[in-house]
Amino acid sequence: MNQNPARTILVIDDEDQIRAMLRRILEKNGYQVFEASDGAEGIKCCRTRHVHLIITDIFMPGKEGIETIIELRRDFPEIKIFAMSGGGSVGPETFLKITSQLGVLETFTKPIEREKLMSAIETLFSKS
Repeated sequence: MNQNPARTILVIDDEDQIRAMLRRILEKNGYQVFEASDGAEGIKCCRTRHVHLIITDIFMPGKEGIETIIELRRDFPEIKIFAMSGGGSVGPETFLKITSQLGVLETFTKPIEREKLMSAIETLFSKS
């Protein structure tokens, strides 16, 4: 297990409970975690902190996930991005497929499986 506290992860989600759950899982596995409640706050965080990985929701009020991913890819091409979604009128799979075309490395449907998430993160960080 890759427990490297120098690795920072930003979780962007408008649901407090999702952010808190992901924070607990990630910190338990040795990662430093930042949180943002929407895309604008997440981008602001990237401008002031060094972030290795972003896990962002797709459906959020304000600056939503697709718009956020496009801006992050443009301004911070070195940051790795995972996307997650729990819904939408056409289902999460459609939007998660779009995110892979935008350079997102992994996609997850909510509720996120802890083992799948940690495996993807450990694989990502073992390559860098």
